[in-house]
Amino acid sequence: MSITLGSMAEKVLENPKFPDEWPYSDDTDFSRQDESKDTIFYDTPRLCYHIDDDAVSALTKYYSENLKEGDDVLDICSSWVSHYPKDFKGGKVVGLGMNEYELSQNPQLTDFVVKDLNADPVFPFEDSSFDKVTCVVSVDYLNKPLQVFKEIGRVLRPGGECLISMSNRCFPTKAFKIWLQTSDLEHIFITGSFFHYSDLFDVPSCSDISPNPGRSDPLYIVKGVRKM
Repeated sequence: MSITLGSMAEKVLENPKFPDEWPYSDDTDFSRQDESKDTIFYDTPRLCYHIDDDAVSALTKYYSENLKEGDDVLDICSSWVSHYPKDFKGGKVVGLGMNEYELSQNPQLTDFVVKDLNADPVFPFEDSSFDKVTCVVSVDYLNKPLQVFKEIGRVLRPGGECLISMSNRCFPTKAFKIWLQTSDLEHIFITGSFFHYSDLFDVPSCSDISPNPGRSDPLYIVKGVRKM
């Protein structure tokens, strides 16, 4: 019986063997080809999707099943679209991103904040402010991921969820080095490790929601639940 990539992806975090201590070198593993200020790179609005239409539809369907009416949601690395269902009725829905014009065009946000998390990973929000945190195909651009995931845990309410979606597309000059050197399955493990080493989440899990394996962009969700 053959094992599909989907089943393999979902098994990556079933019994992860993370090293006892943070295994990454911040100076090398999270270095990037282009170390110029990210504010320069993201200054030009990009009103486009960064995954294909089928993957977008799969992500919106996933959100429809995992976002609850009234949820307070923070979308980090946000832009002109968050891919939430059109009929989603959240509480406060806040975008935190790099480009003010993009954020201003996002109809699902009730508020937004412009901030470069690679320059300063501290979120400008109170503890336990949100029920959900989302991040769409952007975790690979965070060069201070441990600090960011600690902040995610800080602003989530106990039992709140962080939903990190990832595919195999990126701006290679801005993705951190270890991401470019590893596979989709290893990306799942790496992202799961960020939850683990933040020490604020239960054991993370992975859902493979790839809509048409081999014919469309792959799409994985790594989820962390804030410890009670």
